[in-house]
Amino acid sequence: MLYKLHILRHIWQQTRLLGLLPYLSLLLWILPLLLFTSGHNSLMAHDEALYASRARLMFDSGNWITPWEKAHHKTPGPYWIIASFYKLFGMSDTSARLPSMIASIFSLWLVYEIGKIMLGKKLGWLAAAILSVEFFWLQYSRLSTPDIPMVLLVLLAILSLIKAELYLQYRYFWSFIAGLSLGLGFLVRSFMIFLPIIALFPYLIWEHRRHHHLTNPFLYLGFFVGLIPTCVWLWLSWLHYGNQSFEELLKFVVQLGSENNYRNDRLFYLWNILLKAFPWPFFGLLGLFLTFRHPINRYQLILVGFPLVLFFELSLFSTRLPHYSLCLYPFVALLASVGLNWLGSIYETGITPQLPLEKGKRNILSLFAKKNFPRNLSYGFGGFGVLLVIVSIGVLNWGSFDIRKYASIGLAMGLGWLILPVVWISRYHFGKKFLTARYWIAGWLIPCWLALAMTGSIGLLSDYNPVLRSFLQQGAIAPILKSHPTYYVEIDPKTQVLLNFYLSIHPQQVASFSQIPALSYAWIYADQSPNLSRPHRILGTVKEYQLIQVLP
Repeated sequence: MLYKLHILRHIWQQTRLLGLLPYLSLLLWILPLLLFTSGHNSLMAHDEALYASRARLMFDSGNWITPWEKAHHKTPGPYWIIASFYKLFGMSDTSARLPSMIASIFSLWLVYEIGKIMLGKKLGWLAAAILSVEFFWLQYSRLSTPDIPMVLLVLLAILSLIKAELYLQYRYFWSFIAGLSLGLGFLVRSFMIFLPIIALFPYLIWEHRRHHHLTNPFLYLGFFVGLIPTCVWLWLSWLHYGNQSFEELLKFVVQLGSENNYRNDRLFYLWNILLKAFPWPFFGLLGLFLTFRHPINRYQLILVGFPLVLFFELSLFSTRLPHYSLCLYPFVALLASVGLNWLGSIYETGITPQLPLEKGKRNILSLFAKKNFPRNLSYGFGGFGVLLVIVSIGVLNWGSFDIRKYASIGLAMGLGWLILPVVWISRYHFGKKFLTARYWIAGWLIPCWLALAMTGSIGLLSDYNPVLRSFLQQGAIAPILKSHPTYYVEIDPKTQVLLNFYLSIHPQQVASFSQIPALSYAWIYADQSPNLSRPHRILGTVKEYQLIQVLP
């Protein structure tokens, strides 16, 4: 009897291990892409450095509610999260980026769970793997901004709504979690959370007869509980700043909705996503076409309706910035998994190898036949890979140092694209039948993974301001900046926000150069140095700035 119990225990352990396998494999897939660096880190100006420096202000001052001179225009969720990581791991740019990295990993797991329910385990895993090798998603997964944490909360809300529909005995719990996620989204991303909430309306309203989410009181209870931290912050902020606390929040969202300072047209998100997630949006468009022809039962308004409504919302919004579209990237991955799997099924059936094409309309049109798509894509991207390899080798041999690092990315991607024609030829010309669709699909994932791994390893995803970083770390400069305040009259906002983060004593702005005390240190534009009336000595030059000491 005891022997049988040991057998059952062993089977249970193996079953649990198999259940964890997709999560472990996705973790091993994404982790190197999140961690590969050149050994150095520096923040990106402007947004990343803004969030990191504001969190540092909270951390240094110990005031996590009202550290600003005037009421702030954003909710404090991102600053609280980053400042908490400063408290746990010390103040550094790596600590500032950890919340986004962790949120990205959990987002992959949520995409897998959502995809598993809607499309099956295979496509759920494929969608998560695709998401991790979308360039723009990975880039923001390594930045100290609130975008990826907000997407995590939106995905958690969507999964919770799906589970509330599937498991009726736990519907109140999952509905509460869905509402809580969206409520906390306001703390993290302010009014921007209402865009994905509105995008859920087609599913919530048109499918209400089936799931009854809108009449579930726990959905609203969770939402209001999620708003409690924001309400407490607003109340404490109002006690300090008065009505200005509410005015700044509303003024900021009105300003974003009425101005387009970046002059991006209404097609901005279309070409921006096609470029920054290449090649996956093209598979996503194919998946979108396929799901229109064969709708996904019960979940069509989530898989297709949500991203389409959100896309149109963002396009109508006056201020159009690339990171506003990050909530679309998981759905690009889900739809791309549908399109790529469809092509993989065609690859699996195969075509009969043909003689060289004779001239004629019929043979030319056959190039575009459905059965030839995988072959043509394999040869097309294989040719593109050959071209990338040739160009990259040329640049590595004769290009300048700054261009060579980009050539290494092209070389990695080019070699990766060669997998596709090799797999195709090996299966259909050399009879290697074990090269199933899994190998062909891997031939799409691996080149993107290699290119992004190379991009990270040479510092392009972590070291955004290496010149300023090196200057601040110089032996003659670092001790001065650590123990003495610095001043400036006028300085570029992006440089200012970087200095606010990296300098232990924030630089102070003065109205004119004459107000800087003698024997103090100041930042000036390099071309201003010959025109200064006061005596000074130049300590160093970085980009267009000089650090000087004002002499008596």
